[in-house]
Amino acid sequence: MRYAIALVAIGLTAAALAAGGLGSMADDGPAPQTGAVPSPPPVRVEACLSPADMREEVGERRVIPPVAAIRAARAVIPRAEIQRASLCRYDDTLVYMLTALRRDGHFVHVIVDARTGSVAGQY
Repeated sequence: MRYAIALVAIGLTAAALAAGGLGSMADDGPAPQTGAVPSPPPVRVEACLSPADMREEVGERRVIPPVAAIRAARAVIPRAEIQRASLCRYDDTLVYMLTALRRDGHFVHVIVDARTGSVAGQY
């Protein structure tokens, strides 16, 4: 049951990111100053490739295989379970968008450059 809820949450998060943000939450204006460091804005992913397109990009050796991107994400977030990996277009390049479930129950999104395999960021 927990996995089904986690998969639904991942799907909703991915849909919100693909739509360009989190809806009305992004339109509320500036956040009040509380002295805390603001979190980075969500990454705007232009479009994710289909599994067939991902296989073609990997087969033509234009990008690293998804397994290499997962290894890079695990180096940054050890002991987390990778729930989803998608190859997406972002700023004229391809990146892997990985969703990891940490042991404390929080989801972390990791962005890996699909050409170099280096971790570009996490949020």
